[in-house]
Amino acid sequence: MRLLTYFLFFVEYIYVIYASKKALHMLQQNLYNENNRYIKWVFKNKKRTFLNINLYGILFSVLLLFSMMEELDIFFIAVLGLVYLASYMIEREKRKQDQNKKPLVITKRVKRLIVTLVILHAIPLGFFLYNEQYRDVSLIALAVLISLNYLIIYLANVINHPIERMIYHKFERQAKNKLKSMPDLKIVGITGSYGKTSCKNVLNDVLNIKYTSLATPKSINTFNGLMIVINNSLTKFEDVFIAEMGAYVKGEISGLCKLVTPKYGIITSIGTAHLATFGSEQNIIDGKMELIESLPADGVGVLNKDDPKQKSYKIKNENPCKILWIGIDSKDVDVKASDIKCTSKGTSFDVTFKGDKKKYPFETKLLGKHNVYNILSAIALGYEFGLSIKELQQGVKRVKPVEHRLEIKRLGNFYQIDDAYNSNPVGAKAALDVLDMMDGTKVVVTPGMIELGDKEDELNKEFGKQIADVADFVILVGEKKTKPIKDGLLEKKFKEDKLFVTNDVREAYTLINKLKAKKDLYALFENDLPDTYTE
Repeated sequence: MRLLTYFLFFVEYIYVIYASKKALHMLQQNLYNENNRYIKWVFKNKKRTFLNINLYGILFSVLLLFSMMEELDIFFIAVLGLVYLASYMIEREKRKQDQNKKPLVITKRVKRLIVTLVILHAIPLGFFLYNEQYRDVSLIALAVLISLNYLIIYLANVINHPIERMIYHKFERQAKNKLKSMPDLKIVGITGSYGKTSCKNVLNDVLNIKYTSLATPKSINTFNGLMIVINNSLTKFEDVFIAEMGAYVKGEISGLCKLVTPKYGIITSIGTAHLATFGSEQNIIDGKMELIESLPADGVGVLNKDDPKQKSYKIKNENPCKILWIGIDSKDVDVKASDIKCTSKGTSFDVTFKGDKKKYPFETKLLGKHNVYNILSAIALGYEFGLSIKELQQGVKRVKPVEHRLEIKRLGNFYQIDDAYNSNPVGAKAALDVLDMMDGTKVVVTPGMIELGDKEDELNKEFGKQIADVADFVILVGEKKTKPIKDGLLEKKFKEDKLFVTNDVREAYTLINKLKAKKDLYALFENDLPDTYTE
């Protein structure tokens, strides 16, 4: 049995590399267990993390080691099992690569975790090499470790925590000292439940008409992400630094402000995103408004008066900063948009400034009323920074659409309105409003909204009702999770022959191409589920 034992041990060690990659990816997606996000995800998805094919490895090892068959026969069966396992792994990895929005990034932190994992998995290897009497037991022990791999990753993260804290504080001091050495730098913080990244990109494009502006890239908005950008990307040549700020719990924005020390702040909108982690809507409101309350007395905050949560909030500072109000529906604001028109080419609207009755025309490639709010925030702050009306108009016109955020493109015989990056009640309604403005046949493709706590089913049902008022056809992705949307559609008497359900978003493209439309066909792809999600 010695040859077989060596062979199986080698196979299990190869497999543990594959299994660890999946678990490391989920740890990274869950911010290395910040606020216990990873461990909660592990136990919420037991079928994926524990009750999976890894259990067969334990059973397979036990049966083969205690089998009465000849070693050659067992070896042959083991090889067949290995071929099957390899084909399964390759096929699964291909599917994962197709679906992953954010693949595992091999950072220095991940490399340190890998070293710790190698040490942890070397324990059974030590028994195997130096204690012949424990070889069979070590083989089974390794199989058990593989089946508990998500917990082993958690253990490695816990072991590495003191080292990571030391590194963290080193980079934190470095970032703070760098910002202190740049007293003339204009620092802007942007937060909100929705629209942070879009607003940040709009502001960056507008300000770069006159200033040299640096914005945090992509959707980087965590403490670690901001530190990396400050330490590695910010230079003495920048006039403005724009920091997107994200949060899952109350107090996080305040902590980010202590690092970045913004003088200017923008709140995009306040809704129910991450309600499950914040705990209540009031905690969300208080958490987002920490940005404005962290600004100095000579700072400037930009708030949306059309958002009742912002309008009714009482700022707690004894000496609050200057507030610039924007709005579309509200009258008494500093910067107001009107006469909004949306087509497949973009959006046009007029802007008026407080104290100036003249209307100034603006146009942008971006779609939707909510993007007009983002542009108004950029116009308000840009005007405060000294940009002329003409410069503001030029800046808004050159703003680039953000990938997967109401990005419109022609695909074959239809226009795709790609809003697949993420979804929430406010953003989904805004996307439907954009679709409703289009002159043609309207299709909605969606797997629904997630991470909405106890209100998830209720909000998805309401989403279904809203879709029924706009769409001619609906394609739901994932039968189980989209049931509330379907219930909402049917409650609004949406025709069942116009409703399709699939378990793969790629099938939606085939279905759309089969639809017959007299006018242009517009398909809104609303939400793409994150890598941490399973049906």
